[in-house]
Amino acid sequence: MGQGQRPLSGSRRRFVGASAAGAAAVALPAWLAGCGREAPGLEGGFAGIDMARGHALRDGRWASQPVAKERRTRVLITGGGVAGLAAARALRQAGIDDFALLELEDEAGGNARGGQVGGLACPLGAHYLPVPGDDAREVQELLEELGLRRREAGRWVYDERHLCHSPQERLFFQGEWQEGLLPLHGVGAGTLAQYRRFAQKVEALRRAAHFAIPTLRAAPSALLADLDRPSFAAWLDAEALHDPHLRWYLGYCCRDDYGAGLAQVSAWAGLHYFASRHGFHAPDDGLDAEREAVLTWPEGNAWLTRRLAAPLAGRLHTGQVVLAIADTRNGVVVDAWDAASQQRVRWQAAQCIVALPAFVAARVVASPPAFLTELAAGLTYSPWLVANLHLSSPLRDRPGAAPSWDNVVYGTRGLGYVDAGHQRLDPTPAPTVLSWYRPLGPSEFDGGDGRRLLAERPWEAWRDELLAELSVPHPDLAERATRLAIMRYGHAMAVPAPGLRARLARLAPGGSVQAGLLHFAHADWSGYSIFEEAFTRGHLAGQAAARAA
Repeated sequence: MGQGQRPLSGSRRRFVGASAAGAAAVALPAWLAGCGREAPGLEGGFAGIDMARGHALRDGRWASQPVAKERRTRVLITGGGVAGLAAARALRQAGIDDFALLELEDEAGGNARGGQVGGLACPLGAHYLPVPGDDAREVQELLEELGLRRREAGRWVYDERHLCHSPQERLFFQGEWQEGLLPLHGVGAGTLAQYRRFAQKVEALRRAAHFAIPTLRAAPSALLADLDRPSFAAWLDAEALHDPHLRWYLGYCCRDDYGAGLAQVSAWAGLHYFASRHGFHAPDDGLDAEREAVLTWPEGNAWLTRRLAAPLAGRLHTGQVVLAIADTRNGVVVDAWDAASQQRVRWQAAQCIVALPAFVAARVVASPPAFLTELAAGLTYSPWLVANLHLSSPLRDRPGAAPSWDNVVYGTRGLGYVDAGHQRLDPTPAPTVLSWYRPLGPSEFDGGDGRRLLAERPWEAWRDELLAELSVPHPDLAERATRLAIMRYGHAMAVPAPGLRARLARLAPGGSVQAGLLHFAHADWSGYSIFEEAFTRGHLAGQAAARAA
């Protein structure tokens, strides 16, 4: 789930101990042992997210429970993901300390949480943040506040300790590793020509329209509206861009950023991936393959969300299932189920920031505004799986490019793996954690049953798929693997399907979406699940609530 983007832009939840709760020691399948050696036991299982807690809201389990306790606050934030945490920061900046934040899980951070496996930090979702452009000024200010960027001789510079170390990315293609993710080794002249044509198309669009992050900073444009109508696959067909290697790469980018394939996302979304940041560069354009600086940490974007949550002691309430939100004549009334005390708690506030996914907000808001109902009905969400695999020692490698931070295997269902130990300054070989990302939204690899697979498929099946994919470049993977912790996200991110951008421009034309005493803030209102979108939406909602409180 990426930022470029593995779910925010982008991915997660906290692991339960060094190994998953209820983990079992199992023998790997014989076909993975290799060379007649006996495969070691591998502890593993599902971890982190309390799926029953979320589904209880859907099933109305606590709907009839009486209110056991009442509490008051000036501003209440429901949802502790990036948007909710950004809203809390904006309230504090405005001088409002009388607020509370309710979060479903046991740790705030949403799709940007971190955990540990075998004592090593690793991401549970979104694992990096591209250096933000000038449109993302709220994010730039946050990075300055956190000491990640500073002025030197009139220029902004970023702390190199937090920038992704080189080499940044590589692709296992045609039996060896190559630098970068665009397939190059052994491809023909026709493929290279298609790469150049696509690069020219992207550059022409970049000159003709403003592809902004966050998207609310993009001025209305007939060109952008035209690109929102067809699917990316249809647009590529119309442009006679049929090369299978180009199509694989573009499909990988869409699954990485949006969790769905070329036929499911709009042409605007597919092109925005490149046009909003670093463009698309053909291999003979003379530019470095690693053009875009990104910030990353062993625990992923949890480095950011934990710092946003740290000042909220006493105001951050975890394990809270929001049951109902009502905008009344006397203020906002919010009922929540406290998982720790097993009680229904009623909160009363002057203003409420609803930092919940649109489908949840539409369920819990009483008499929801029409724009919320319409958005929730029109959104499709991509399910995701993130698996963190602890290795006892570094892997042997195939020929080619050196081990990188992001490592992708051509033609697979998964998106490859990120090495959580890549940022270490000590070059001494040591145990590490590989984070494997598996989108399950509809694509050329998967149908529309990803959510059912997450709920019904045993963890051993995901283990086998992971090991089968990554054992191709790393035959010794099984013998070095010791623990596997798997995170499941049934509604990880909204898919920017054809027509969604136009719908959002009509439903949420500004940065702050408001109805009465309710302020809505979530990446869903951008249709694009990355850190910059969620943070900006939350910050603006916090400012609006502060002015109204």
